[in-house]
Amino acid sequence: MASKRICIVGGVAGGASCAARLRRLDEQAEIILFEKGPFVSFANCGLPYYVGDVIRREENLLVATPDLFRQRFRIEVRLFSEVVGIDRDRRRIRVQDHQTGRNYTETYDALVLSPGAFPVRPPIPGLDLPGVFFVRTIPDSREIRRMIEENRAQRAVVIGGGYIGLEMTENLARRGLDVALVEMQHQLMPLCDPEMVWPLYLVLQEKGVVVRLGAQVDAIEGGVDGQLRVRLRSQDELAAHLVIVAVGVRPEVRLAQEAGLALGPLGGIRVNEKMQTSDPSIWAVGDAVEVFHVVTGQPSLVPLAGPANRQGRLAADAICGRNVRFRGVQGTAVVGVFDQVLAMTGLSEKMLKSLGLWNEPYRCEKIYLHPGHHAGYYPGAETMAMKLIFSKIDGKILGLQVVGKKGAVRRTDVIAMAMQKGGTVFDLEEAELCYAPQFGSAKDPVNLAGMIAANVLRGDVEVVHAEDMDQPPQDVLILDVREPFEYRRGHIPHAVHMPLGTIRERMAELPKDREIWAYCYVGQRSYLAARALRQYGYRAKNLSGGYRTYTLWRQAARPSQETP
Repeated sequence: MASKRICIVGGVAGGASCAARLRRLDEQAEIILFEKGPFVSFANCGLPYYVGDVIRREENLLVATPDLFRQRFRIEVRLFSEVVGIDRDRRRIRVQDHQTGRNYTETYDALVLSPGAFPVRPPIPGLDLPGVFFVRTIPDSREIRRMIEENRAQRAVVIGGGYIGLEMTENLARRGLDVALVEMQHQLMPLCDPEMVWPLYLVLQEKGVVVRLGAQVDAIEGGVDGQLRVRLRSQDELAAHLVIVAVGVRPEVRLAQEAGLALGPLGGIRVNEKMQTSDPSIWAVGDAVEVFHVVTGQPSLVPLAGPANRQGRLAADAICGRNVRFRGVQGTAVVGVFDQVLAMTGLSEKMLKSLGLWNEPYRCEKIYLHPGHHAGYYPGAETMAMKLIFSKIDGKILGLQVVGKKGAVRRTDVIAMAMQKGGTVFDLEEAELCYAPQFGSAKDPVNLAGMIAANVLRGDVEVVHAEDMDQPPQDVLILDVREPFEYRRGHIPHAVHMPLGTIRERMAELPKDREIWAYCYVGQRSYLAARALRQYGYRAKNLSGGYRTYTLWRQAARPSQETP
């Protein structure tokens, strides 16, 4: 069999993993990887931590070098080599060597595009001023470090409260800078639900970060004292020695578009389940492509390293004739901010509603719980907040968000795997997981989430939510079943107080002609109250997640126009 000539445009996650997999499958293929920058495969996700000096040596960010590709895989890597055009009819690419200025062509039997994404440049005057950075490459992070170490930068403004914005905020603060974080939305992590990200806001405030929610940047201006001024629409100004712009990324599709390859409805490169583009000789992987979302069933852009690696591997399999299929993405991700960790998989309530999927076709429901990350009797247990979203039709899991100091990632990974297998809340209820007191509980938080959701689906309990408590119907009686000292510390307005231990003796005081919404601190005691009341003929419901979730929801739902 004649050997194939395979050209790969772009390294990092998708292109580099594709190249290595190709060699493992085909020892005879000629494989050439073109990278327009100085590094073929580096850890993008590590850049904020290099800025923060958590990762101290730049070389630790390098996943693989051209020498490693040549010696270990017999793959040729050409750095500073930008592919500027594709001649699909002749199966030929045009390459510009940025070191020598030479332009030349190369032929291919198969072409893989892994161009990645580029940072969104919002329409803000002053983005090109010295001291304004987009964090996408090692040279970007290298220059930010220089500003801190050599120029003695003391103040920073971060624009954007997503993954990179939060990680850069944390790392700049850890290096002793005074940091202000500006987010145009009224919450951090805009794709998540507000009440689940509120703990991140609280920890940023605790660490001295100025967080401005609902704030829009009008301009970045230079100052006579060498500092930059970030001017907000409110007319406030924030002084900074450096500004980080992290408002998202867009797929890099110029090369594909100019070659006439089909794009999807979201502007990414359209691929089939084999990562093949509209040209059967060209594949595409990574941040530039649109892929099937397993929850929505619709095309999606998910710029994460994990899916990019898997897509690169799968494209290599397809090129080598294997019958493979990329199953799609569900957006499993995590972000850490100081001692708080937010992990997620699937879709948030906010996203399901914005896509018009909450009521139909899924008929969604949600439950909240606040379990410890390991057995409460073992020292050091930390409380997590969990939100599980599922279908009332069949219990299928649609989304999860977990936030806390410890344990969030493990539970998210377990439930993400259940989702990948089409699992339901009944599967979580029955899941057999590791237990020792320092690692978990006999009823793991995964089991508890499944049990609570299954109770709802079986009709053992009906739930209401924090937003329902904000303006309940006039004929509803709100029942607080906590202890007196808890009630005195704070309670939902107009709540009747009746501790759980007195419910059976005082039940006659409660009306049977009104609906009763019971709550406690996290929802467990009020579940017991609701079960008892229902069995005595009362129409009782339980506040999911209890007063703790209600408090988070109220705080997150009512930030000031520009939170100081």
